[in-house]
Amino acid sequence: MQRLLFPPLKALMGSPCFRLLVPRAAPRTQCGCSCGIRRPLRPGQYSTISEVALQSGRGTVSLPSKAAERVVGRWLLVCSGTVAGAVILGGVTRLTESGLSMVDWHLIKEMKPPTSQEEWEAEFQKYQQFPEFKILNHDMTLAEFKFIWYMEYSHRMWGRLVGLAYILPAAYFWRKGWLSRGMKGRVLALCGLVCFQGLLGWYMVKSGLEEKPDSHDIPRVSQYRLAAHLGSALVLYCASLWTSLSLLLPQHKLPETRQLLWLRRCAHGTTGLVFLTALSGAFVAGLDAGLVYNSFPKMGESWIPEDLFTFSPVLRNVFENPTMVQFDHRVLGITSVTAVTALYFLSRRIPLPRRTKMAAATLLALAYTQVGLGISTLLMYVPTPLAATHQSGSLALLSVALWLMNELRRVPK
Repeated sequence: MQRLLFPPLKALMGSPCFRLLVPRAAPRTQCGCSCGIRRPLRPGQYSTISEVALQSGRGTVSLPSKAAERVVGRWLLVCSGTVAGAVILGGVTRLTESGLSMVDWHLIKEMKPPTSQEEWEAEFQKYQQFPEFKILNHDMTLAEFKFIWYMEYSHRMWGRLVGLAYILPAAYFWRKGWLSRGMKGRVLALCGLVCFQGLLGWYMVKSGLEEKPDSHDIPRVSQYRLAAHLGSALVLYCASLWTSLSLLLPQHKLPETRQLLWLRRCAHGTTGLVFLTALSGAFVAGLDAGLVYNSFPKMGESWIPEDLFTFSPVLRNVFENPTMVQFDHRVLGITSVTAVTALYFLSRRIPLPRRTKMAAATLLALAYTQVGLGISTLLMYVPTPLAATHQSGSLALLSVALWLMNELRRVPK
């Protein structure tokens, strides 16, 4: 049996693909003379991962803790990339008003798209029973319906890909013993958040399929559920990226001075502002608030428009009044770029490692780029390509803010 199993297993362990994922252990050292003879290894000590697997007889790879951390870190970095793709694709789906084209939700059944003319017509007839078609798209053709259907289909299928990217490797790493006790809890939380995100997405779509009390209301998903859907995706992305960076990037042992403590707090606050600004963008998208006042820096003819507080009670205006929602997004954006600028100049006054300075400079450049994209999107009446770039820019800005926070994190004693 060993003769049958070990040669293929040995070939697999020596393949380039396996070596890319799993770092090799340090090679055995040679003795000081010129004979080239390697020193004997201690009992139970192996020079490569392949030898560990072959000696065990079960194919179980027991990685050193640092090597396992690097593997898990790379996996979570890939996972955060898939979440970023889902956020960007979801933004495009919203901008093209495609989110309500699939009127039911089946985990397995809907993975196969319609193929025949009869299946497409049946799908189109289901869509025609809901308010979006009756009020907005009553003259839509089947070809136009196919476009918005495929947009929503792509977003849902990408969501399934995100779930597989988290759950399958997590189960594999857990079985192999590559997750520490603390990491197991974190991975379980991430996988649970992925499942919750899928359910929340359907809960959001369902709000746009319901009949409104006023038959003339524009069919759209609830801006509250849209913000919750985006917010949970951002939390998943931030948690995955932060964990990945913590595992992959070596920590800087910086002197704990008062200036560094203040810089660290400012970095945390700035990241929170960037997150809140991105989240407020969900309310802008949900209410089409980007089309209310298409001028800058003023809103129309005044700095503060008169219709900020038209709803009662007053608190409703913050989340339901398109004018107030756009005003809040402007204020948050300007506050965020001001905080990033102050953070950059504060970092210049402290001796920091080169990588940390690079993170601060990149954050500053991205912040001003994002403001420019936002203003351009507003002045050009929210064209889809520019608006999608602006939404993607918020994710890039949040990523670099997390990178800077990670660079400044406290080294445990």
